[in-house]
Amino acid sequence: MLETDLPTAAPRKTYHHGDLRQTLIAAAEAELIEKGLEGFSLRGCAKRAGVSHAAPAHHFKDADALLSALAAEGFDRLNASMAEAMDAVDGDMMEKFVASGVGYVDFACANPALFHLMFGSRRPDHESPPLAEAGGRAFAVLTGNVATMTGRDYATDPAAGEDVIAAWAMVHGLSELLIGGKLHLPEDMPRPAFKALISAIIRRSGPKI
Repeated sequence: MLETDLPTAAPRKTYHHGDLRQTLIAAAEAELIEKGLEGFSLRGCAKRAGVSHAAPAHHFKDADALLSALAAEGFDRLNASMAEAMDAVDGDMMEKFVASGVGYVDFACANPALFHLMFGSRRPDHESPPLAEAGGRAFAVLTGNVATMTGRDYATDPAAGEDVIAAWAMVHGLSELLIGGKLHLPEDMPRPAFKALISAIIRRSGPKI
C-alpha cells in the first residue's frame, strides 16, 4: 500500500490563538443580548461558540473577565461611532461636537445591552488596562472637542470640567431615556429628522465659547 493510500483522520476543528478569543467575545455579546447579565455564563458562551466548556479558560479566567473584554470592545465601537459621525459633517467645531453626541446616542440605541454593560454594571473590571484604556479613548473624544472649542483643558480648568460633565450628562441621559422607552419617538421617524432632533437637544448643553 502506498503511503498516500493510508487512511487519514478527519481534520479537527481548531482555532488560531486570536480567533478563539474574538469568537468568545462575539458569543458573549449574543449571550448578553439574549439572556441578560442574570443568565450570562461562561459555559453558555462556550456552547454558543461551539467549543468545550473548558476552552474559554485559555483566554478568560471567568465570566467577568470575558465581560470585561466585551465592554472594552464596546468602548472601541462607541469611539468609532462618534468618529464616523464627526467625519460625516463638513462644518465648524460645534457641528463636529454635536455630531459626536449623535454618534454616542446612535451607538447606545443600536446596542442597549452592551451600553448597559459598559456603563451600568459592576461585573466588568473597569480598572483592567484594556478596559480602562478603551474607555479613556472614548472619553478623550469629548474632552478633546471641548478643549478645541473653548481652549480650556479638562484636566486643569474647572470650567472645562463643567462643560464636559454637562455634555456627557445630556447625551448619556438622552440615550437612557430612548433605550428605556421613556422618551417616545415615532417608530417611522425619518433618519434626518431623528438626527436633527438629537442635534437640537445636544446644542442646548454645548460649551459656552
